[in-house]
Amino acid sequence: MDTLCSLSGLDPLWDWNQTWYTHNPELSNCFQNTVLVWAPCIYLWVLSPFYCLHLYCHGRGRLPLSSLCSAKLVRQTAKTHIVRYLAFFSYFALQLAQLFLSCFADRAPSGKAVLKNACPVQDASFLSKILFWWFSGLLFKGYRSPLQAEDLWSLREEDTSEKIISDLEEEWTAECTKQENHLSTSIALGSRLPEQAQFLRKIQKEQSSGFCLLRTLARSFGPYFLTGTLCLMVHDAFMFSVPQVLSLLLGFMKDEDAPLWKGYFYASLMFLLSCLQSIFNHQYTYTCFTVGMRVKTAVMGLVYRKSLVVNSAARRTCTVGEIVNLVSADTQKLMDFVVYFNAVWLAPIEVTLCLFFLWQHLGPSALAGIATVIFIFPLNGFIARKRSKLQEIQMKYMDGRVKLMNEILNGIKILKFYAWEKAFLEQVLGYREKELKTLKKSQILYSVSIASFNSSSFLIAFAMFGVYVLIDDKNVLDAQKIFVSMALINILKTPLSQLPFAMSTTMQALVSLKRLGKFLCQDELKPDNVTRESFKSDVDGVVFENGTFSWSKDGPPCLKRISVRVPCGSLVAVVGHVGSGKSSLLSAMLGETEKRSGAVSVKGSVAYVPQQAWIQNASLQDNILFGQEKKESWYQRVLEACALLPDLDNLPAGDTTEIGEKGLNLSGGQKQRVSLARAVYRKADVYLLDDPLSAVDAHVGQHIFNKVIGPRGILRDKTRILVTHGMSFLPQADLILVLVDGEISERGSYQELLNRNGAFADFIHTFASSERKECFSEASQRGNITMVCVRAFILAEKIDMQLLWMLMSPPGNRVSLACSSDVSLITIEPLPDSDEDHIQEDLGKLTKADKARIGRVKLEMYIEYFHTIGLPLIVSIVFLYAFQQAASLSYNYWLSLWADQPVINGTQLNTDLKLGVYGALGFAQGIAIFGTTVAISLGCIIASRHLHLELLNNVLHSPMSFFETTPSGNLFNRFAKEIDAIDNMIPDGLKMMLGYFFKLMEVCIIVLMATPFAAVIILPMAFLYGFIQSFYVATSCQLRRLESVSRSPIYTHLNETVQGASVIRAFNEQSRFIMGVNHKVDQNQTAYFPRFVATRWLGVNLEFLGNGIVLAASILSVMAKGTLSPGMVGLAVSHSLQVTGFLSWIVRSWTDVENNIVSVERVKEYADTPKEAAWTIEGSSLPPSWPQKGTIEFHDYGLQYRKGLELALKGISVHIKEREKIGIVGRTGAGKSSLALGIFRILEAAKGQIFIDGINIAEIGLHDLRSRITIIPQDPVLFSGSLRMNLDPFDAYTDEDVWNALELAHLKNFVSELPDKLNHECSEGGENLSLGQRQLVCLARALLRKTKILVLDEATAALDLETDTLIQSTIRSQFEDCAVLTIAHRLNTIMDYTKVIVMDKGHVVEMDSPSNLIAKRGQFYYMCREAGLL
Repeated sequence: MDTLCSLSGLDPLWDWNQTWYTHNPELSNCFQNTVLVWAPCIYLWVLSPFYCLHLYCHGRGRLPLSSLCSAKLVRQTAKTHIVRYLAFFSYFALQLAQLFLSCFADRAPSGKAVLKNACPVQDASFLSKILFWWFSGLLFKGYRSPLQAEDLWSLREEDTSEKIISDLEEEWTAECTKQENHLSTSIALGSRLPEQAQFLRKIQKEQSSGFCLLRTLARSFGPYFLTGTLCLMVHDAFMFSVPQVLSLLLGFMKDEDAPLWKGYFYASLMFLLSCLQSIFNHQYTYTCFTVGMRVKTAVMGLVYRKSLVVNSAARRTCTVGEIVNLVSADTQKLMDFVVYFNAVWLAPIEVTLCLFFLWQHLGPSALAGIATVIFIFPLNGFIARKRSKLQEIQMKYMDGRVKLMNEILNGIKILKFYAWEKAFLEQVLGYREKELKTLKKSQILYSVSIASFNSSSFLIAFAMFGVYVLIDDKNVLDAQKIFVSMALINILKTPLSQLPFAMSTTMQALVSLKRLGKFLCQDELKPDNVTRESFKSDVDGVVFENGTFSWSKDGPPCLKRISVRVPCGSLVAVVGHVGSGKSSLLSAMLGETEKRSGAVSVKGSVAYVPQQAWIQNASLQDNILFGQEKKESWYQRVLEACALLPDLDNLPAGDTTEIGEKGLNLSGGQKQRVSLARAVYRKADVYLLDDPLSAVDAHVGQHIFNKVIGPRGILRDKTRILVTHGMSFLPQADLILVLVDGEISERGSYQELLNRNGAFADFIHTFASSERKECFSEASQRGNITMVCVRAFILAEKIDMQLLWMLMSPPGNRVSLACSSDVSLITIEPLPDSDEDHIQEDLGKLTKADKARIGRVKLEMYIEYFHTIGLPLIVSIVFLYAFQQAASLSYNYWLSLWADQPVINGTQLNTDLKLGVYGALGFAQGIAIFGTTVAISLGCIIASRHLHLELLNNVLHSPMSFFETTPSGNLFNRFAKEIDAIDNMIPDGLKMMLGYFFKLMEVCIIVLMATPFAAVIILPMAFLYGFIQSFYVATSCQLRRLESVSRSPIYTHLNETVQGASVIRAFNEQSRFIMGVNHKVDQNQTAYFPRFVATRWLGVNLEFLGNGIVLAASILSVMAKGTLSPGMVGLAVSHSLQVTGFLSWIVRSWTDVENNIVSVERVKEYADTPKEAAWTIEGSSLPPSWPQKGTIEFHDYGLQYRKGLELALKGISVHIKEREKIGIVGRTGAGKSSLALGIFRILEAAKGQIFIDGINIAEIGLHDLRSRITIIPQDPVLFSGSLRMNLDPFDAYTDEDVWNALELAHLKNFVSELPDKLNHECSEGGENLSLGQRQLVCLARALLRKTKILVLDEATAALDLETDTLIQSTIRSQFEDCAVLTIAHRLNTIMDYTKVIVMDKGHVVEMDSPSNLIAKRGQFYYMCREAGLL
């Protein structure tokens, strides 16, 4: 090149004397005319093909001619003339202008489809992208006014759930297939026993599933993640360059003859390298968080889709609470893993490089630093392993707590009726204490880790400097050696401090991957469990061929040797005792059970009505349409056939009324009819009806059978399989299947079965021949129905009149037995919250969406949080932080004095003393670091325990109306994600924030000591820093709230889906529900994405501000070259290099604290909601045996559902004597439910009083009242745990008492045959018991308590006829000396009662014995006539 330059008559290409060793540096002419000209051209030529390829693939058309674009074009055309004729500086100014203009992006091409509120990053310029200026618009908006959900940008296509999961599902399926093949091959080679092979296969599958998931995620998101890793490596290169420049700067300070421009050059170079380091670091972090966000979306999608296909055996091991934990806590652990994973492998490389550069400065003494690192690494590796095990234990306890909370929220009505809140509160607190105890151990270990790593810079420096000065007296520690070494050691602190967190995060992520993998590899429902074929009218609709089925692979068969053919268009009735396999038969048709042998095929589409209605939290209309297009005429016909039209008149907004979760604001009968209407509206080919008429009134049941199911119903041409306990419908069935212990014992038409004289006929004849009374009949107007009146039934208290009536009627001529309504006792009607009139569209609104508060978190919230920690602990924490930073400042200043000590005869004096003082100060700092971290951890655990207890108490003390209007997802969010944030995120944020704040104070003091003039720069920067911080926090805090609020609907939707998975599968609606969860996850990510971008915007701006302090310290040091010692310059500049990170981390950690204090704010939201009265009243004089008689008196009693609304009960004055049996009847909305709710004080009195045994119930505690009276509800609710716990959660009764209760409830034989007997583990919701068995357990609860007052709400609706008779007999005999109040759904069950209360519009209109009321020919008389009893 020099030859080329000489041929051209120019200077050499490079001349050091001209460019470096001179006071006026200048580049050679050859360099200016070759390299400076050619380099941009080569750059342009090399990249042009790639840019053209990019335009070809991603081009978006012609740019519009905007003013910005015009300015760029003008600059280009003028260029050639300007070069020739204008001065160099004018040309250079235009070059800068062009560079500046090119930093802004042109407008998008017109005609291009643009998303509404599209994310601006897609059209941002290069400079805007690297500095995150494109985010500024949202920050300005958030600063001016609190952000709302509609202000947020739409997600980019590559970040949407649909795009991410569609790509990932293919990868995951391929990975699972590969794993299955590998396991099958390895086990086939190593084991011959099938059972062992299956067990080994399951264990290996669970162990390897986590790594399979990791490989799948890596293949999908790895390439983009690697671009971020590349940025990190470039960042590290700049990071290691800075200490080398610092060394040159300190060398310049020692060299008196060095030209001044070199000092300014080194200072500017240090500033430039720091800025580039900041840019690449934040690009890397942005990439990591983007990948983390996509991983979260992917994992949520996989978990949700898996929850739709897991089989029943897997479903029992994976509760709703555990699944919620998977999509909340475990996905968060994976996101953290993505951010910190690179530190696991890069940190050791960074440590190695640091030690290499230290070797260059200190020689073999650097080995002492290596020895220190080698000591620290194994210690923290051991701590990480121990913490990983503790993490697993903590997650197990957290799963148990969240699972229990899920059950409490699902069964809150039962808890309140039975006064069981305390027992379950103790169980939750038991889990919580174990969780916090494990967390405490983990945090103490973490404190040791933090102390060792934060002291690592001192320990390494102490070891190296000590060895360096002790091995040879001639080894002198000057400023260059000390402070360049300290700069390298400060760099070393970053990987060393990140490494424990990265290792801890990796361990936690491995645990989460294992948990997620275990769930994702659970057995799924096999498609070949049932063969689905297209509908053909000329073949059988459903066919079983010698089928044997079970609920799990290893479990006993629930159905054996089933062979049956169901012709298209026929009605098949399935009957049998409780637990005989009726529901299992329908599940086999749906493919929900494991097929052991045989075959089952279903022709055409299927509609399914489960035994327990599954209702969505949506409008009544949406529940019925269930994703189908509304056809008005068919819709109205379905409503009429399912007897829903009268109910619409009672709902505030008709069919647009919102229905609460699980149908909270509907009665049992209404829920069942909505469930039936959903199936009918579907127009399916095959209908599977699991006892849909048990929860409705008899006359409504007859109406539905006639209009829907029966031979004249709208489903008459469809194939119908009806499970029923109602004998009246059997004569109209084409085929009856009698199930006994999972086998079909008899089959045929009703008449055929009677003629066969088998078990079915014996059963019918036995009941038909017993307890016959004198009767007469008269022909009805229709002529074919015989009306029978039993005159003497009002005297026979112990006869089951329902059975007597049904079985005395001739076959085929059955009539409905009751009138009344099917409103459940425990129903609270939806009414507006406000006293004001609501507009029409708000009338049907029930649930309250989770709303985000606006503005900054109030100071009172911090005061309240720190108040729970306690003042003594806070004072100790502040003192320890001040002490540790004072020790740090002292030993750093001591080093600068050591560096400036003159060298005498090639040595420094008193090195032993200097080393001893330095060591003492450093070890004191290490002890203080350990003390502060332990104190903060313990204080935050105290606060966390208090906040969880307060939340739990607030929720459990809330009235029923609170649970009806609050979606369970909101509460789940509080107990899972928000409590997890309070447990883990706030303590870490506080440690980080306080640590960096005190370090920043130390740096400012050192810089001001060195160059007091720096105050002129530091003070304005402090104000600018405060402005940026306030700007950022206002937006960031609101984004955190919006993200939290948008998370709740995901949990609600997930909870709803898991519980209704069988219905969703039966209707083949999986894709619609998947689209629904995709939308909800996308909404959540819409708030999460700007949250982490805001942090990057802040980081870049603050780090540039911190780099300004580095530049100021360096420039001022150069200017004061003659007056400042090299030691003080080294101290000031090396510490100012840390300001960049400190500023960023202070605001980031402060924002994290403020964002997570939002969790405290959200947890405390429920402190201000209305609460029930006190559970117990201290000093109460209530007798222990109260009530002894069971008398109830209503004195002018009135009740209302909300303040300001019309009274639901008006002036009720009733006296119920001891041992009286009272039936309560009335039409829908008459006030029957309200009367019972008033007795239990579920609703408080608006006026008047209720006295039980002469004591005003308003003056005693709720638990004192509710524990002394008993209810048997219509919906049986069981909790996961032992059977004994479900009967007696307080352990107040002996085992003998429990067995007696089970015997009276006809469960003793069943329980005694269970392997664990009373300790039999009930699954979540009692799903491993049939509905009938669950109702018998509820009866056993009442028999165990045996209080003087019993309230019944049609508790035997799901039982077969024989068991129903036995139970009715048990109730009459065991509660003979008690007052019994029955909300009558079937009038025949109360005809032998002492008195009947007839209610209408909140008034008691009639009250007398049934015979007297019939004689009076009032409302009760007409109701009996409607029911066919007269």
